Amino acid sequence: MSSLMQDNGVATNGTVRLQEVLQEYWGYDSFRPLQQEAMECGISGRDSIVILPTGGGKSLCFQAPAICHTGLTIVVSPLISLMKDQVDTLRECGIAAAQLNSSLSNEEKRTIVAQIERRELKLLYIAPERLAVERTVAFLQSADVSMIAIDEAHCISAWGHDFRPEYRMLGSLKDYFPGIGIHAYTATASCKVRDDIAQQLRLESPTMLIGNFDRPNLTYRVHPANNRFQQVVERIQNHQGESGIVYCISRKDVEKYANGLTGLGLRALPYHAGLSDQERKSNQEAFLQDRCDVIVATVAFGMGIDKPDVRYVVHAAAPKSLEHYQQESGRAGRDGLEAECTLFYSQGDFITWSKIIESGSPESTDGQKRSLESIRAYCVSTSCRHRALVNFFGQELDGDNCGACDVCLDEVELVDDPTRLGQMILSCVVRLRERYGVDYTAKVLIGAKEARIEQFGHNQLSTYGLLSEENLVTVKAWIDQLVSQGFLGRSADEYPILRVTEIGRLLLKGEAHPRLPKGTVKESRGKNTPRNTAPHSWEGVDRGLFDHLRAVRSRLASERKIPAFAIFADTTLRELASRRPASLTTMANIHGIGQRKLADLGELFLGELQSYCSVKELTMDVPPIDSPPPKPKPTTTSELNPNSIAAFQYFQQGMSVDQVCEKMNRTRSTVVGYLNEYLKHHKIIDASHWVERSEIETIENAIRETQSTDRLRPLFDHLDGKISYDSIRLVLTCFVNRLPAENA
Repeated sequence: MSSLMQDNGVATNGTVRLQEVLQEYWGYDSFRPLQQEAMECGISGRDSIVILPTGGGKSLCFQAPAICHTGLTIVVSPLISLMKDQVDTLRECGIAAAQLNSSLSNEEKRTIVAQIERRELKLLYIAPERLAVERTVAFLQSADVSMIAIDEAHCISAWGHDFRPEYRMLGSLKDYFPGIGIHAYTATASCKVRDDIAQQLRLESPTMLIGNFDRPNLTYRVHPANNRFQQVVERIQNHQGESGIVYCISRKDVEKYANGLTGLGLRALPYHAGLSDQERKSNQEAFLQDRCDVIVATVAFGMGIDKPDVRYVVHAAAPKSLEHYQQESGRAGRDGLEAECTLFYSQGDFITWSKIIESGSPESTDGQKRSLESIRAYCVSTSCRHRALVNFFGQELDGDNCGACDVCLDEVELVDDPTRLGQMILSCVVRLRERYGVDYTAKVLIGAKEARIEQFGHNQLSTYGLLSEENLVTVKAWIDQLVSQGFLGRSADEYPILRVTEIGRLLLKGEAHPRLPKGTVKESRGKNTPRNTAPHSWEGVDRGLFDHLRAVRSRLASERKIPAFAIFADTTLRELASRRPASLTTMANIHGIGQRKLADLGELFLGELQSYCSVKELTMDVPPIDSPPPKPKPTTTSELNPNSIAAFQYFQQGMSVDQVCEKMNRTRSTVVGYLNEYLKHHKIIDASHWVERSEIETIENAIRETQSTDRLRPLFDHLDGKISYDSIRLVLTCFVNRLPAENA
């Protein structure tokens, strides 16, 4: 393997060199979480698997080490559009990079081959299929390869949500390039997928780096669909002139929404697999160069997007899984600035996806059905959205209130007497003899005048018209809530019927209590209320100047035929519009302006700044604004979840977490949550039935040393990540339960 770059014949310290590279080429003065560790793996040649959420800076994890190496870094990437965007951005930073794929002419390919032979390139992006070509592999074996990066590595696993058979061929890289470090990067991967990646790539004791899946700068909102197009339009109008994505299930809906938005005067374009290659390429470039504000797309518009300044993502219908939702919504706010993610759903969405799943491969049907159920439960939940997402990926969220979702922002207003309302709905299910589904039951409850209701005599039931003052959408949403919270079950038939569960019987007796939202949604608190927008926000930013600089950026991007963010990111433009540097010297201190960009774009943007500030009589060289201390997170009163109550009997019987998982058909993280509620409710002070005694002692010592009795992350970090969040959570609850007695 190639050595690191040499300074005066002596190898530069790896971490110091990485810091120099970040500042010189990207204008960054610090690492994001886990970037340093990932880059050091790249430099040392240790195999690694790096899982960082969308926007976590995965690309830099292999791009920065590539500059430190003397040889060539091969980057395996699945999409031509993604390769092009990254290569364009690297070149704008002054880094020698190229892509080798079918979009190039023979002359362009010969030029790249010559650059490789002359050792002029630092990074070569290549499709996985091309590495199966013997002649290509033989040529690269002679090219002084220093490092291999596998981007979108979840594609190699049949357990992943976007499996690509051609990725399986990458297992022979270890034979082709012995002794070269191989590094896999992805935004989403379960434990099973991570293990599969390591096995398929034949990695040697890989370092596993898993980032925090929480995206605090994103505000999540979920609403039942009711005139979807109007709902989508309202979301877009809250972000006039900003970049956004609208996701639809079908190509037909994409075309309908794109045409409708265009008719309203919005700069919108469609993107789906039914368009020609040229149309897709043209529409994507328009979006990347800020000549289009809204892209309306199916999931075909996915991995190829590296645009950091998407300020909102709207799902006009429910996606097919939480993995897909995390990836698709995660395309918002990749620059760390505030962004909004809104999801509109209906029961019809899940029926549509069920039919699509049933028509697919039988081997994956069961797993896809479970994934579909997970997103359905997310949609109808009245619990924190951030917590639901991180829990799904096996992590915990600090604090009781995320401050950045419709639930925690108190935008989901709950009914005053949910117990009585739940009893009405369950009574109707019972009187219908548990033979009908959501739609029919809701129609009986609102007193719908339908022939079949009269034909079956259900208009004579005591529950007919019991909720006649409510609309059908609201009542169906309540039924979905009762299913999600375990009071109602649903058969697995093509047309599922409702049944009352064991905990539902308790509700009918008034011994269990649901949480049900009102049919209306409270007005949102402004456009967005994120918990954390990094050090960059709108404070002190001259919006007029920002818009002016954005227009300049868009013009340059169009002229150079590159993405707008390859010029400058929104974070950089905001800081320019806030600090308004009056010279190249002060401009060099702006986040995101490295030496190459200062030389290439400094004079142009400096002239725009000086001209604008002169006309508007604005002062220049404004000192940076000190960030105010973070506001304390609001707390909420914890209420028992009905599913938790149902699990209490099993814990009282002495069952383990795994036994309860099997009994209730729930994930481990969910059951640990039930157990934690059980420990709190019954004031249990000893967790030894569920946690090893040695671990309990270690965790309790950490609690005393850190004095952290309300947050898990400080304890996890103090213990060097060697003890799971689950164990820490349970032991901490028991420890806190003892505090009153100990203090007494």
